[in-house]
Amino acid sequence: MQGQMMHRDLRIIDILTHAAEAHGDQGIVSARVEGDIHRQSYGETLARVGRLANALEGLGVGRGDRVGTLAWNGYRHFELYYGVAGMGAVCHTINPRLSQEQLLYIIQHAGDRVLFLDLTFVPLVEALLPDLPDGLRFVLMTDRAHMPETVLDALCYEELLEGQPESHDWPEFPEETASGLCYTSGTTGNPKGALYSHRSTLLHAMQVPICQTSSFRAGQRILPVVPLFHVNAWGLPYTAPLTGMTLVMPGPHLDGPSLFRLMEAERVWSAWGVPTVWAGLLEEIRAQDRVPEGFGDLVVGGSAAPKVMIEAYEARGVNVAQAWGMTEMSPIGTHGILPSALEGAPEPERIAAKCCAGRRLFGVEFKIVDDDCTRMPHDGVASGELYVRGNTVISGYFENAEATAAAMDAEGWFGTGDVASVSPEGRLVIRDRAKDLVKSGGEWISSIDLENAALSHSAIAACAVIAVPHPKWDERPVLVAVAAGELLPDLAEVRAHMAVHFADWQLPDDLLWIEALPLTATGKVSKLTLREQFSDYVHPDLREAGA
Repeated sequence: MQGQMMHRDLRIIDILTHAAEAHGDQGIVSARVEGDIHRQSYGETLARVGRLANALEGLGVGRGDRVGTLAWNGYRHFELYYGVAGMGAVCHTINPRLSQEQLLYIIQHAGDRVLFLDLTFVPLVEALLPDLPDGLRFVLMTDRAHMPETVLDALCYEELLEGQPESHDWPEFPEETASGLCYTSGTTGNPKGALYSHRSTLLHAMQVPICQTSSFRAGQRILPVVPLFHVNAWGLPYTAPLTGMTLVMPGPHLDGPSLFRLMEAERVWSAWGVPTVWAGLLEEIRAQDRVPEGFGDLVVGGSAAPKVMIEAYEARGVNVAQAWGMTEMSPIGTHGILPSALEGAPEPERIAAKCCAGRRLFGVEFKIVDDDCTRMPHDGVASGELYVRGNTVISGYFENAEATAAAMDAEGWFGTGDVASVSPEGRLVIRDRAKDLVKSGGEWISSIDLENAALSHSAIAACAVIAVPHPKWDERPVLVAVAAGELLPDLAEVRAHMAVHFADWQLPDDLLWIEALPLTATGKVSKLTLREQFSDYVHPDLREAGA
């Protein structure tokens, strides 16, 4: 027997039409590339989005066509999210931090019809121009007064909108219709595309606030420092208007002092981003000996936040919650809100709980398997490769059957490549990326645990552990570190500092100081680059043997 309920297909544009009506006093504050601060309400945004959709139709963009963006976090980029998806096309956000080779592959593989770009990225696209597909249209996201001299045959965004009707007859279509496309570079080979639907995006937008309860408060302000070109800024362009919050967009300036000024001026309540960004903000907080006025909630994702960072923010009254996910998961899979049983627990116990990836999001399921693909128990002890499934998880990569076959198991679960354990309460602890584990003498050593312990040393500002070959033990861990000041402690001192947490055989065999850690395009430490950088490194045991 079926229920007798209406069926209305989920559409992304309905989030904005609802926000314009129900949260008319909220909107978007943007630090623009042009240098000023821009403000507009959700009602004004909806009108501009209507103009944009009409203009896109005038450019020949139709249902299913891909529209590329190379842009910072700002109101025009937000408008593209809704205008493109609302008319049934696909908003393809492109990461400008990728290599030229990767950018060309992504644009060509996606088959973009139009490319919208911020002024910052005009030189980048000019360099790509000889190899870009014929017929690709360009739109510069600015007004006529700021249009630069360029070899690109480009339209002006604001002129494109001029004269267009503010209303648009938003089409009805199945909720499985594609809405967004994002390529992940966190794999070997060419980047792989995750093609989101209206259904998956809406469900993700509703699932996250239900679980991440500290961040979403109607009438408050939320800052996505995570870029709009990186997995839809973890869904904040959808969750913020849905929950009645104003988005504060930081534009291109993501250094600690710039973020501090913007957050204080706009009284940002919640801020979301990767640990490298929050390390910079923490330096400014320490310099000013205070947090920005009104700031009380921090969500960290992309990579694990060091314990010392969590402690530093919590000590200043900022609630820290880690989140874990992947591009292929829309992206959030866990939330870091503590269970009620831990709310009154001693501080060390609460901090320890915050150092894991959090508990699974509603609608996301986990399983862990061993090397033989046998399911392991969710007892918080057993570990194995993590597989996920849910309405916000991809069922395959865009136009890439080979990658799809490699990622999905026989039961239709997606393999994350993370080694993890899961507690009976659904708490996820990421032990490591499978390729970043160190296997010494048949035993695994977690590079994440070593890094967190090393970072608690006052002389170390940043670090990473990589595996190096060893003739007896197969692999041994080596610590690569960036100094916090002029003091450079030796290996013995750092090992002694870490020894309370590890057996002697688990500690790093060497300490290498460098100026800065290489980062991926999404702000994570690139261990692949580090391994390449130290490909000629010889383990001390081999040096002593005269190898």
